[in-house]
Amino acid sequence: MSDETIIVNGSSLTIEDVVRVARAKARVEISKDALENIEKSRLALERLAHDGVTIYGVTTGFGALSETRITLDQATQLQTNLIRSHACGIGEDLPTDVVRALMLLRLNTLAKGLSGIRPVVALLIKDFLNECIHPLIPSRGSVGASGDLAPLSHMSLALMGEGSVEFHGKTMSAMQVLKEVGRMPLSLTMKEGLALNNGTQMSTALAVLVVHDAEQLVKIADVAMASTLEALLGSVQPLDPRIHEARPFKGQIDSAYNIRSMIRESRLVKEKVSAEHEPAQDAYSLRCAPQVLGAAREAVAFARRLVEVEINSATDNPLVFLDGPDVLSGGNFHGQPVGMAMDFISIALSMIANLSERRVFRLLDADLSNGLPPFLVGAKGLEGLHSGLMALQYTAAALASENKVLAHPATVDTIPTSGNMEDFVSMSATAALKARTILQNAQRAIAIELICATQGLDFRGPDKCGKGTRLLYEKIREKVPMLREDRPMSSDIEAVARMITDGAILEAIESVSGLR
Repeated sequence: MSDETIIVNGSSLTIEDVVRVARAKARVEISKDALENIEKSRLALERLAHDGVTIYGVTTGFGALSETRITLDQATQLQTNLIRSHACGIGEDLPTDVVRALMLLRLNTLAKGLSGIRPVVALLIKDFLNECIHPLIPSRGSVGASGDLAPLSHMSLALMGEGSVEFHGKTMSAMQVLKEVGRMPLSLTMKEGLALNNGTQMSTALAVLVVHDAEQLVKIADVAMASTLEALLGSVQPLDPRIHEARPFKGQIDSAYNIRSMIRESRLVKEKVSAEHEPAQDAYSLRCAPQVLGAAREAVAFARRLVEVEINSATDNPLVFLDGPDVLSGGNFHGQPVGMAMDFISIALSMIANLSERRVFRLLDADLSNGLPPFLVGAKGLEGLHSGLMALQYTAAALASENKVLAHPATVDTIPTSGNMEDFVSMSATAALKARTILQNAQRAIAIELICATQGLDFRGPDKCGKGTRLLYEKIREKVPMLREDRPMSSDIEAVARMITDGAILEAIESVSGLR
């Protein structure tokens, strides 16, 4: 568990903060001002409710039942019933890092002081994070309108002492864990169930982690491209800064810069065409890599901008404003911005995997690899007996093809819910779940390229590599020995994929090559 503490105030949370809480288990505290704002919001809500003001979800039912009036005496049961009835998610549970991100984001929304809850609600979520109590939250069941109702209801059940949680590696009842850590279960009062389960926090939790990991992957894609360029004896000419300044997309410029940095001092790449039989230009998967990878960078940057706004937004309904005071019903729970960001990033990550697979194909095809042995078989004279890395391209093709199917945008679809009151939904949770799967597939596709490029460099001579690519070669060879005779390769692919996800490759490379 990290010694770092993240202060939650509703307005200054960053993507990096969320990652530290989600994965490094940094501690969380709520600012004094945020607690005061929560208290003021609660008092304003109570005054308005007792004055007889009609307030959605407080003195009325929910969704299509909003015309039904509810007395204040029924407020507690109403909120409890809401959580229980909406805790209907199915499928595999969300990973721990997503659950922690979800809880932190929900806490940050409540810390804005617009939700009308008591401070005890926010404090209990904080305690769950700091005690590493992780509700078991099924991953399917949200359409991203009125927020991620089912997932957030499962989180809320645990706060109420119902349902199950993961605690110190064991699945236990929420009530048992609350007793063990000396906390009382939450007894919901007016508005609090609605304040807990209205919002985009599952979609956004997934989105935060996808954006963070995608930013790392676009750099790794540049790094892999550099190794493949050397293994194929490719041309450095398409990386000339003048070409990219003539079409000044930042992502494209940065990608070309990274590839140039990796191959600096290389004796494998061609500066210019020197022999009559050599092709004047490389294939698009090499020559156009900065343009393609740069476009992916632009998509990831767009997604970051939207997600950064969302993590510090009030996304429940209705919202309590002190300047009236007023309780206003709106639609901030609608997940469209997050869903569209995830659809866009899904297309970008699919494109990265597609491009990588094409380069893997060239590395393994003796007619396209500029003199490398077929399928990079390491056993000389035994090419027919050994298949080498032939089947790795099959796996890369399978991953790329799956991504193409998953990249179909989720947000262009909508299925009305709640008696047609919620007649246009965002499907943001579906978009985010798909984006996570596409990301994981792309990470493994790039891992396959790194393995193949490194094998190719064994035949070219690693001592001829650039400064950055030589270090990359050595880093891969720490985990994956050269393939001299056929062996199962699944564990090798996963080993390199872990080096991508845990930052080991980037950390090593950035120590010698200043990547952008």
